[in-house]
Amino acid sequence: MATMITRVFDLLQYNLENFPKEEFVSGKVHGEWNKYSTRAFCEKVDAMSRGLIGINVGKASRVAVMSANRPEWNIADFAIMQIGAYQIPLYPTLAEHDIKFILENAEVTVVFVADELLYAKITAVTKSIERPIMIYTFEKVAGASHWGELIADGITQAQVNLDEYRNKVTPEDILTLIYTSGTTGTPKGVMLTHDNLVKNFENSAVLLPDGISAGLSFLPLSHIFERMVVYLYMYCNTAVYYAESMDTIVADIQFIKPNVFSTVPRLLEKVYEKIMEKGKALTGIKRGIFFWSVALAEKYEIENGWFYNLQLSIARKLVFKKWKEALGGNVVVIVSGGAALNQRLARIFWAAGMPVFEGYGLTETSPVITVNHFGNTMFGTVGPVIEGVEVKIAEDGEVLARGHAIMKGYYLRDDLTAETIDHDGWFHTGDIGEIVNGRFLKITDRKKEIFKTAGGKYVSPQMLENKFKETPLVEQVMVIGENRKFPAALIVPNFVALKAWADKKGIVYTTNEEMCGNPQVLDKFQRIVTDTCKDFGKWEQVKRFALLPKQWSIDGGELTPKLSLKRKIILEKNGDIVEKIYKDAESYN
Repeated sequence: MATMITRVFDLLQYNLENFPKEEFVSGKVHGEWNKYSTRAFCEKVDAMSRGLIGINVGKASRVAVMSANRPEWNIADFAIMQIGAYQIPLYPTLAEHDIKFILENAEVTVVFVADELLYAKITAVTKSIERPIMIYTFEKVAGASHWGELIADGITQAQVNLDEYRNKVTPEDILTLIYTSGTTGTPKGVMLTHDNLVKNFENSAVLLPDGISAGLSFLPLSHIFERMVVYLYMYCNTAVYYAESMDTIVADIQFIKPNVFSTVPRLLEKVYEKIMEKGKALTGIKRGIFFWSVALAEKYEIENGWFYNLQLSIARKLVFKKWKEALGGNVVVIVSGGAALNQRLARIFWAAGMPVFEGYGLTETSPVITVNHFGNTMFGTVGPVIEGVEVKIAEDGEVLARGHAIMKGYYLRDDLTAETIDHDGWFHTGDIGEIVNGRFLKITDRKKEIFKTAGGKYVSPQMLENKFKETPLVEQVMVIGENRKFPAALIVPNFVALKAWADKKGIVYTTNEEMCGNPQVLDKFQRIVTDTCKDFGKWEQVKRFALLPKQWSIDGGELTPKLSLKRKIILEKNGDIVEKIYKDAESYN
C-alpha cells in the first residue's frame, strides 16, 4: 500500500517508495561535499532513533539541535520526530541567556551541536542548569560525545521495532517547539504539530512546477520557513543541497546549478547591486544596452504585449542570460520570504527569466499563509491564500488567519495563546494588510510598529523603510517618531557602496565614523532622504536623520534571528543621538 503522508517522517518512506535517488540530501562542510542517498539517509535516521531510545529518549522527550545547515541537522530532526520526541531548533547565534531560558523552559534532555565553538557555548550554559543535559557533537571535538557513537549504538540495537514508536505518533502530536523572541520580551515556544507542517508543504507545493530536481538551501533551518521548504523539496522529488556558507555561495551555486532556492529580499538586493556595479563600469554601446535592458525590465508585467516580449527576448539574449548564468543558469523558481520584497526588484528578476515568488506567514502559522505562484501572481502582494487557510481583515486593518496552518499554541503560555488566537479560531498576526483584486494579500505594516506623531498623525515606518532600502547607499534604516513632532530616521550606510561613491567624487575615504559626519556625505544622504519621501504624505516625511557607523546585527542585539529590527533596543542604544536629532530641530526652528 502506498504511503500516506500524515506525519512529517512519512516523507522518508514516501521517498523510498516513489523516487529513491543517489543524492537525496547533501551538504558542503569544510570544502567537501557530504552526500547521502535516500537509502543511506533513512538507514542513518533509523540507527540514530534506536540510539536515542537507548539513552531514554521517547515520546514527548525534548531534544535540541544547534547547528548551521548540514545533512546531520535533518538526520537528527527525523530521528527525533519518528519516535515521538519534540525537536527544538536553536539558532547558533542565540545569546546565552536565551539558550538557558529555552533549555530550562522546554526541559531539554539532549542537545546536538555542530562543532567545537557551539559545544563550548552550550557547555557554558548547561553548567548553570541543575538538570543533567547530554551533549553530542556532529564534528569530532576533544572530550565531547560524538553523534556517531549514538549511530553505532543504534546499529547494534536492530531488534528495536521502530514501527511501535512511529505508530504511536498522531498527526495532532507536537513535532517541534520553536522559540520565537519576536522584537521584544522573553522567547515564546511555538507548538507546531505534524499536521501543521504536512498540510503546509502539501499546499505550498503549488510553488514548484514538475521537474525541479535540485534545490539550494542557505537560510537557517532553525527558522520554520527554510525547514518547511526543505520538507517541501523532499515532497516534490527535489534533491536538497546545503551551501557551505554565505562566503562560498557563488561557488556553491555554480557547482549545484539549482532549479530553486529560497531567500530573503536583502540577498536579492545584494545580487542586484553587484550586477549594477558591473553595469556602471561598462562603456559605449555595451553600457547603453545594459541600461536599456534594466529600464525595460522595470516595466515587466506578468502578461506583456508582443512588442514588449520581442524587446525582452533581445534583452535576455544580450544581458539577462549572463545574470541567469551567475546564479547557475538553471533557476526556475526563487521563493522570497521573511520581509517585504521590493516590487521593482521582483519585476527585474522576472524579466531576467528568474521568477521570484513572494509569500507570507509567521512561525505561528507553520509558516505559509499566502504565496504567489505560476498563474497566480500579483506584484506588490504576498499572493493568494494557500488551500485550507482563510484570511480576513479586521476592522483595524489587522490580518487574521484561520485553518490548518495555525499553531497548537504557545508552550506553557495559555494566556498568550488566548491573546493571539480568539474564540473563533482566528490567529491575530499583528500585521496590517488589505485584500487586492479580491484574492491577493498585501501587507502594509506591523500593527505594533505603526506610531502616532505628536500631531496625532499615524505613520507606517515599514513602508518608508522599504522605500529607503531601494537606494544602494542605504544598508539599514529605522524610521522613528512616536509622540514626536515629525518622523526621523537612523540610517546605516552601505559602506562598500559609500566608498565607491566617495572615490568617484574624489572624496578621501578615512573611517566609517568620519564619513558619517562628512558634510558631502551628509548632503548626499539629505538628497536621498528628500527623494525617498517625496511621494509620501507631508506628515509621514522624514525631516531629520542620523548616520550610524556600525551595522546592526543579531550578535549586537539589534536584530532578531529573522533579521527583524529590535526597535526598542535600537532606540535605547541610540537614545542620545535621537534626542539630539529632535533638540537640534527645535533650536533650528
